[in-house]
Amino acid sequence: MRADPAKTPRRREAAKAEDLDCATAFQAMALGCVAAIEAHHGSACAGDAEAVHQIRIAITRLRAAVAFFAPFVVDAEWLRLKKEIAWLNGPLGAARDSDVVVEYSRRKRYRAWAQHMIGQRLAQRQMRDHRRLVRCLRSGRTQRLVAAMDGWIRRGAWLERYTQRKNRQTLRGYCTSELDCWHKRLIRKGRHLKTLGASPRHRLRIKAKRLRYMLEALRETDALRGRDKLQQLHRPAKQLQRTLGDLRDLKRFADHADKSLSGSGKAARKHPPGYRHRTEKLLNAAIAAYRDLKDARAASPFA
Repeated sequence: MRADPAKTPRRREAAKAEDLDCATAFQAMALGCVAAIEAHHGSACAGDAEAVHQIRIAITRLRAAVAFFAPFVVDAEWLRLKKEIAWLNGPLGAARDSDVVVEYSRRKRYRAWAQHMIGQRLAQRQMRDHRRLVRCLRSGRTQRLVAAMDGWIRRGAWLERYTQRKNRQTLRGYCTSELDCWHKRLIRKGRHLKTLGASPRHRLRIKAKRLRYMLEALRETDALRGRDKLQQLHRPAKQLQRTLGDLRDLKRFADHADKSLSGSGKAARKHPPGYRHRTEKLLNAAIAAYRDLKDARAASPFA
């Protein structure tokens, strides 16, 4: 006896994706972020640099999900939580930045330059930043924040407001239009990438990072069928974010040099070895990724 086509696994998965609503998708994404924060909390308190990085990623993913579904989920409680998240993100960012700079100083290429131009200041700053972070992570304020985020995601006022909406847009339809807006905005902001200053370039990196994280999250929901097409957007968005991030990290590393030592010999040059060549290479890679992202529109699921 032949199986009913309407009941095959592929058909059931497609139907499930069609029925998925924006609130359910947001809750799955956001709760996953809270779970990641909790999972890495202990290791971050123990000084694990990767755990600190993963908590930062989880917070960025959460903020990206809120921004993406803002018409449905942003309410007074989120605005309060947003301020608390910014408070926690301060010491998280400082600790992460210190870890990255220390990692640069240990690379064979930069080791001698860092020892002469920076000395022990990096290690001292890293220790200070991690101690401050541990105090924040172990505080009751952070515990209350994580609990409040979990409660807001599961049963916040936004959810009741969403369920009362009439003519709710399908998740796939909403994702299509919103991704289109995010993609267009990113392309518009990056059109003068070669001459952008540090601040607008940093904002562009944040936009690329949020697009990347949302593409990754949406691919996990089965909300969009065009996974291969989403990948064509994800790849250049990720590359753009990473190259701009590497450019920023390298500049921050160079800025730690003791300027009073520059000019007193070859070993005391202001910038690390190969700095100009490396920055040019990273900027060119970012421009190439931007062009790929721009060209990917023709193959995207919302073209």
